[in-house]
Amino acid sequence: MQFIDLITQKNRIRERVMQRLEAIVDHGQYVMGPEVPELEKQLAAYVGTKHCVSCSSGTDALLMPLMAMGVGPGDAVLTTPFTFVATAEVISLAGATPVFVDVLPGTFNIDPDLVGAAVGQARAKGLNPKALIPVDLFGLPADYGRLEQVAAENGIWILEDAAQGFGGTFRGRRAGCFGLVGATSFFPAKPLGCYGDGGAVFTDDDELDRVLRSVRVHGQGDGDDKYFNVRIGINGRLDTMQAAVLLEKLAIFDDELVARQRVADAYSSRLRGRVEVPEVPSGYTSSWAQYSVLASCTAERERIMGALQQAGIPSVVYYRIPLHLQKAYLDLGYAKGDFPISEDFSSRVFSLPMHPYLKDEDIEEICAVILKA
Repeated sequence: MQFIDLITQKNRIRERVMQRLEAIVDHGQYVMGPEVPELEKQLAAYVGTKHCVSCSSGTDALLMPLMAMGVGPGDAVLTTPFTFVATAEVISLAGATPVFVDVLPGTFNIDPDLVGAAVGQARAKGLNPKALIPVDLFGLPADYGRLEQVAAENGIWILEDAAQGFGGTFRGRRAGCFGLVGATSFFPAKPLGCYGDGGAVFTDDDELDRVLRSVRVHGQGDGDDKYFNVRIGINGRLDTMQAAVLLEKLAIFDDELVARQRVADAYSSRLRGRVEVPEVPSGYTSSWAQYSVLASCTAERERIMGALQQAGIPSVVYYRIPLHLQKAYLDLGYAKGDFPISEDFSSRVFSLPMHPYLKDEDIEEICAVILKA
């Protein structure tokens, strides 16, 4: 059994993808070819933003806005410790200092009520709070109604980490469109993934769009001279073949989201009351990047995951160690107990196979093993 089934999806779109790849081989524009602006236009329309800037990875999609906005040494950027390391890593790469904020008990996402206090803590350390990076964890957008308000009250801007949330919605708006700028990842395991690394940045700000496009290509200036550089940038371009793959996957994406919801509903109906299943609040939809549940304790999690492994069923822990306890961030001075909700989740969370092509009989088998364990 596959944790994520990319083969069935590939078979569904193989002919159209191969036609696009053959066209790229014929026209020979392998980097930033015509498929790239075609994809950017479609992605911006899908998310509902004025601009989309594609790039080489989800990590670069987070880093580029920080660079474009001049975030650097002496600045603080707030985010959650219950996420993949890239969310905080880009803050450090920009030269700024991550300041962590705990998550909500119900949704795995950052707690808006704790942001103001974290801003105060950053200032008390002599840092200048600049930005907030909420994470749309496991496919569910964060509470941007409250987050946008608290960000405005504290004079900071929002960079939405929609690496897992792409396709999810909050009050009818799609993930990626919130705050000043949004970022997503097209890593193959994501709900919308390519056949390698890729990412995209979304914004309605014309000037930010212009600077992001410069940062993406080594700080290149306006005009045709690629050796005229006006700022420090990166090599963050999306290659044309990945754009071609994404164009065909985007064409079936909404259909796959419906199928993901079917899988999530089937899991929840069978497992609710036996483990803590993910809940989607009113006004939200999830893209179900992962279907993550909470065992009652670490021992029960290990027992269930062991039973699944014996049955040939994969399961994964996202995330076993919260970022404030990772070796890479020990110099920030955090200690165990500083973020109790994140630490509790890390000790109990595990994720089950989730993809649009999961069969009913597979779901039944997975749930039967869990219930028995």
